[in-house]
Amino acid sequence: MSTKKQAGEGRLAALLLAPTVIGIGLFTVVPIIGSLVLAFFSWDIISEPRFVGLDNFRTLATSPTIRVSFLNTFGFVAVAVLLQIIVAMGLAVLVQSKMPGWMRAFFRSVFFFPLILSAASVSLIMSYLFNEDFGTVNKLLGLLGMAPVPWLTSTTGAMVVTILVYVWQNFGFTFLLFIGGLSSIPADVYEAADIDGATPWSRFWRLTLPLVSPTMLVATVMAIISALQIFDQPYVLTRGGPGDSTRTAVMVIYQSAFQELHFGLAAAIGLVLMLIIMFVTWLQFRLSRRFVFYM
Repeated sequence: MSTKKQAGEGRLAALLLAPTVIGIGLFTVVPIIGSLVLAFFSWDIISEPRFVGLDNFRTLATSPTIRVSFLNTFGFVAVAVLLQIIVAMGLAVLVQSKMPGWMRAFFRSVFFFPLILSAASVSLIMSYLFNEDFGTVNKLLGLLGMAPVPWLTSTTGAMVVTILVYVWQNFGFTFLLFIGGLSSIPADVYEAADIDGATPWSRFWRLTLPLVSPTMLVATVMAIISALQIFDQPYVLTRGGPGDSTRTAVMVIYQSAFQELHFGLAAAIGLVLMLIIMFVTWLQFRLSRRFVFYM
């Protein structure tokens, strides 16, 4: 291949890549750099930005609301991600068991469907279903002779509903990841286990989990990153209440920036959240050396 032809192909490749590179630069790299700089300023979008050094981070460290929001976020992540992984894995194993192909396709579509819905619209519908006075859930409980449950007006009930709504809408993606991981396991592995007299539980614990561990790592990393950024469900369902029981870190970012016009503080909170996400992701890959097995 001549040098002139190689140069022409290089220019064509650069031309084709330019829109993507420019888009990433304008809408990803520039905002990230701007947020990093803004974290050290006080700015209410009306007056000129004023350099305050580490004051925003001191406010972040001493504010009870911000501290509670991060604790809520960590608690939410711990429960929601664990539940999401268990539900997705269990359903994936059931769907991949012996059943007709059309039935597998049906369940894959059904379980993935909630993910394509708007989180705000789903949360709004769920707020009516779990309403203490006229919600369908409490009416069903009443038919069973049970007292109405204050789902959205008690601290425990509000968090439970938030977790359930989030998991219901997001487990479909994790489910498909596990379907792909289970499909890649050779059938002769299970045939050999059957010949050796392995029970279904031992097959799952000693074969399925180790062989699907790379998929488990990817699913867990993505689930935790997504859950740490939870906003839509608690905002629509409870507005962070009652009190601050369901207020999350991203909700505090939104409140600081667009309600209180403390954009510098919001940027500082976002920076801390980004560092937490990066650290947790690094820690997961670091620990994965002990439990991830590659065929």
